[in-house]
Parts: sequence; C-alpha cells; structure tokens
Amino acid sequence: MSINHINLVVKNVDKAVNLLTDIFKFNLMVNRNSKMAVLKDNNNFVLVIWGQELNKEKDVPQYPKNFHIGFYQDNEIAVQNIFELLKNNDELKIDAAPKKIRNTFGFYCYFENLMIEISVNPFNYEQAAHEDV
Repeated sequence: MSINHINLVVKNVDKAVNLLTDIFKFNLMVNRNSKMAVLKDNNNFVLVIWGQELNKEKDVPQYPKNFHIGFYQDNEIAVQNIFELLKNNDELKIDAAPKKIRNTFGFYCYFENLMIEISVNPFNYEQAAHEDV
C-alpha cells in the first residue's frame, strides 16, 4: 500500500498553484475553475489543492498546530538558495532565516495558514550538511 495523494485546503487556489509550480516544481495536471487543482511532482506524488469556497466557507482555512508539509533539500546551500527565492515573496510569511533546527538545517514559511518546512533531510544531514550543490 502507498499513499495516493494529500488534499490541502487553501483560500486562493491560483496563488497556491503558482507557488507549488514555480518554486517547488510541481506540474499542474488540472485546474478546475480556480476552485480545485491537481498537481504532481517528479516522483508521481499527487497534491490536491482544494479551495475553501468548496467547503462553503469564506475564511482562510485553519490547520492544527504543528501541521505542515515539508520539502527536503540535498544540503544547506540548497536550503539557502530556496530561502533567497522566497524571502521577498508577498504570498509567504517567513519567521526566520535558515538555521539549525532539531537535528537538521532549514526554515519555516507560511502560505496563508499552511506551514511549510524547507530543510535538509535529517536522516542524512551529517554527510550532506556542507556539500556543494
């Protein structure tokens, strides 16, 4: 058995799609009238972006504390490069620059109320921490 997809609820589907395709390199499979979109990454992982209006609610969706999605990078340089791409993005809120977090290196940002982690894979952080990209 394998996980098929994850469904994330957002207020603005088009802005979420732009972020995920431009920065995180997802491929847009379908966008249904800016109310729901289906994306796929290079590993065939499917991410469904569900518009809050389909839930018949107007507010930005709330996620439980500490719920987040994460994107592993090969090394600290890759994390820093993504930080540089994102730090002036008006759609995101970034709390702090990349730093040592737990047993890895990374940072958190927020799209609407969705927390996103960008970090070096903590399971092989020691050997990847200082490699060149």
